[in-house]
Amino acid sequence: MSVIEKARELGKALQEDEIYSRYKAAKLANDKDESLQKNIVEFNSTKMELNIEMAKDDKDTDAITRLNSKLNSIYKEVTENPNMVAFEAARSEMDDILESIHYIITCAANGDDPMTCPDSPPASECSGSCATCGGCG
Repeated sequence: MSVIEKARELGKALQEDEIYSRYKAAKLANDKDESLQKNIVEFNSTKMELNIEMAKDDKDTDAITRLNSKLNSIYKEVTENPNMVAFEAARSEMDDILESIHYIITCAANGDDPMTCPDSPPASECSGSCATCGGCG
């Protein structure tokens, strides 16, 4: 069996994992939350307005203050929405498992035993940048 076929098996196993199920369900709930979606659209629109105003040579400081306040208010609504909170938690779990998979594969590519390498790099040894790294393990 080729490495690519094994990667496909890993992808399938990931999709069968409870973490993926939670992530997918949370994403769907977010997508179906009309109030949340409206707030996200309004946030992006307000952010664009603010950026346009700030790029002007003759900036309207009152408009900037108003738009910034509106942006902060919408941001708070979005981040406190229960569906967004659940999605962020599920996304964090998904990111963690993907990071573990990446680390194990990187260690294996560096010659370490993938069956015994840790799930994540030691916090004190890894900066997260492979560009300056002497190798995992």
